[in-house]
Amino acid sequence: MTRENAIEAITNYFEAGTFQSELATLVAYPTESQNPDAAPELGRYLREAMEPRLQKMGFSTEIIDNPDQSGGPLLIGERHEAEGLPMILTYGHGDVIRAQEGMWREGLSPFELIEEGDRLYGRGTADNKCQHLINIAALEAVLATRGSLGFNTRIVLEMSEEVGSSGLADVFHQYKDRLTADVLIASDGPRLQPEVPTVFMGSRGGITFDLEVNLREGAHHSGNWGGLLADPAIILAQALATITDKRGQIQIAEWRPDSLTDTVRTALDGLPVAGGEGPSVNEDWGEESLTPAERVYGWNSFAILAMTSGVPEAPVNAISDRARATCQLRYVVGTTPEDIIPALRRHLDAQGFEGVTITANDRGFFAATRLDPSHPWVGAVVKSIAQTSGKAPHVLPNLAGSLPNDSFVDILGLPTVWVPHSYRGCSQHAPNEHILKSLSRDALRLMAGLFWDIGENGKT
Repeated sequence: MTRENAIEAITNYFEAGTFQSELATLVAYPTESQNPDAAPELGRYLREAMEPRLQKMGFSTEIIDNPDQSGGPLLIGERHEAEGLPMILTYGHGDVIRAQEGMWREGLSPFELIEEGDRLYGRGTADNKCQHLINIAALEAVLATRGSLGFNTRIVLEMSEEVGSSGLADVFHQYKDRLTADVLIASDGPRLQPEVPTVFMGSRGGITFDLEVNLREGAHHSGNWGGLLADPAIILAQALATITDKRGQIQIAEWRPDSLTDTVRTALDGLPVAGGEGPSVNEDWGEESLTPAERVYGWNSFAILAMTSGVPEAPVNAISDRARATCQLRYVVGTTPEDIIPALRRHLDAQGFEGVTITANDRGFFAATRLDPSHPWVGAVVKSIAQTSGKAPHVLPNLAGSLPNDSFVDILGLPTVWVPHSYRGCSQHAPNEHILKSLSRDALRLMAGLFWDIGENGKT
């Protein structure tokens, strides 16, 4: 039996419609981790959809209660073939964001897989049920073809990623001895372009916080008090304007990373950031000295997510009593997470905005991580993908978004290689979420080839 046989087997799995029917079953579980009423579905997904399948593949499994009461359960599994073989850890999350019922276009429903042309619609298709289904099915194809994987493997499936992976780090600390591995190979996030495979080795971190100016109790008539009472919205707008310049270039020294090395620049050179179904990129926005790829993958970005003062939907002639802005910093390796808020405090005070309060959001974000593109595991994955697809994949030192990759890096000490199976136009975290059938077929073939190659070369 050969590599080609394994790829043919996974291709037949797709062509026969089995992948689509199995994905439909997974999508039908309403696993909204952001919805407390859906908590029972989180455990049901692991017990009914995942555990029996993994056990049939020879995995020993355990479903673990989350030590954080705000999080859902986790599944840890292991398939051990022999001593001396590499240990591959893989990961996925079965929880999804809120369904946003009533916001999907006519003919679509969040928890029903609906096919339209090359698209399969449903909540969790792109994030992340399709992605871990592809990897599990690829492992099955190699196992059925060769009779063994040729390596040992462990798997973690969590049900709390959409609420910041609550409890994941605690579980990793507690079960560290059961999660040792040579590498993490997992899938989440999008490809840069649907037709070209992508490999990334880390992610940007993120922190969200509120800035608020609270001056008095109640609003007061703008005719009687205009010019006499300080306007909190104006004060807040002026304070926000000191954080970046007019093209969004960050003005806080501690928020400007020092990690955009020549190696990272070389890896990012020529990578696409536009195209597909996304909006046009503003070439005159962001750090002027950087390329667009360097701005989004190699640098920090500040955003104002929302602002309120008064009653925006029904303005009245009054000076507001308070104003608030919810802000976010996405940051790369080279930024000190513990100093992000203190640095902002120092900056605002130096600019004369001592009255602006800063409140960090309760929801945790993941820390920034990055693996050098020259790492041997990166080379092995890239070589395998190129052999199967016939084209060189896009290689990113880190994703622009955030993932719980820091738990794998900082707690388990692993090199991490991610091979995403979605694309940027998938409407992830929005109504009408979907995947592409053509991309899924390609991803199944890539992963079957990759797992075959790891087993083929594992002993050496």
